[in-house]
Amino acid sequence: MAELGDNWSARTVGRVGGAAYDFAVEREWLAKPAGAAMWGTDTRILFDSIRTLGEMPDGSAILDVPCGGGVALRGLRQDQQVRYVAADISPDMLARARRQAAALGHHDIEFTEADIERMPFADGEFDLCVSFNGLHCLPNPAAAVREIARCLTPGGRLVGDAVVRGAGTRQDFFFAALRRAGLFGSSGTVGELQQWFTQAGLRVDRLRCSGAIAHFVAMRSE
Repeated sequence: MAELGDNWSARTVGRVGGAAYDFAVEREWLAKPAGAAMWGTDTRILFDSIRTLGEMPDGSAILDVPCGGGVALRGLRQDQQVRYVAADISPDMLARARRQAAALGHHDIEFTEADIERMPFADGEFDLCVSFNGLHCLPNPAAAVREIARCLTPGGRLVGDAVVRGAGTRQDFFFAALRRAGLFGSSGTVGELQQWFTQAGLRVDRLRCSGAIAHFVAMRSE
């Protein structure tokens, strides 16, 4: 019974935390002061990265993992003819992402419940993978990066961000508290993040830290 209670508590914390995050990140005016207070970051970098989705040419295949509540969907153009797959291990997150897609008028999104370490996709299936605010929530982010790299076509890109340790005392305090609450996983330092990319066969084209948030663009080798 104790294990069932612990699992229920973890799911409840996850739902509440996810809902609170979605509420803030979907409102740029609220995300900016919240990001600065917790992580010392400029959230405009996140939203600029999301907007690059609209630059993908028609016919592209895009993977969003873990998609969370669908924050990246706002970057798609209404007339954009791409295959967009939103994947997450959490049914609750996928349900929120479906609601977000409907609210934005995107009715052709594919939603897939999947473990990011063992995704049901072929090698080289996607031209772009986006992973915003997700890697730090995972128990084994290095394995997740390797699996993402496998799913990218040669020359395909991974674009996203993650909370990293070692940016400052305040940020590390928040990181530790969220990990104790079951919302964050192990994560790593910015140096470890770069190492995960390199070991997965990805070339790091950009790795920029804004406070405790590392923003990255990496490409799979041709």
